[in-house]
Amino acid sequence: MSLTQPAARRTPGAHGELVERLDLQVRELVRREGVDPQHDPLLVRRIAEGVVRDHDERSLTGVVAAVPDVGAMVGELVARVSGFGPLQPFLDDPTVEEVWINDPSRVFIARNGRHELTTLVLTRAQVEELIERMLKSSGRRIDLSSPFVDAMLPEGHRLHVVLEGISRGFSAVNIRKSADTALHPL
Repeated sequence: MSLTQPAARRTPGAHGELVERLDLQVRELVRREGVDPQHDPLLVRRIAEGVVRDHDERSLTGVVAAVPDVGAMVGELVARVSGFGPLQPFLDDPTVEEVWINDPSRVFIARNGRHELTTLVLTRAQVEELIERMLKSSGRRIDLSSPFVDAMLPEGHRLHVVLEGISRGFSAVNIRKSADTALHPL
């Protein structure tokens, strides 16, 4: 994954363009300051807050549009740079037990044992970037000599990836989240 190359555009319109612009600024500052985004998300959050604050100050002159929801924008930027991008809200949601992608346009989650198709639509490039980022965080790799991999994500979630060509049409991703509650002795 390149810190200077954001994931392929996923949000159309003016909001998407704003996110892309701010994302590039955050990535550039992260790169310049030598920050490891996966190991220091709090510093990335401070950088994102500064970028959004600077943008909002410029919006007072009418040169650029104001950010409608500063907190949401900062969260989205941090998820894109430090987290697992568009999957991060599902990983942060304690009611979500599992996330899987069998096709970039069909992202599923499981809540309370029931499967749900989400409204999230990814591109093939975004799925590949997410796979690369998740495997980098786990120290594992995937390629033709090892077309599927099981790994542990930093939060303790289990990751299973099957490379495109082995799975039907697209790389398949499954994330089974670790339980937040401990089992009580009988």
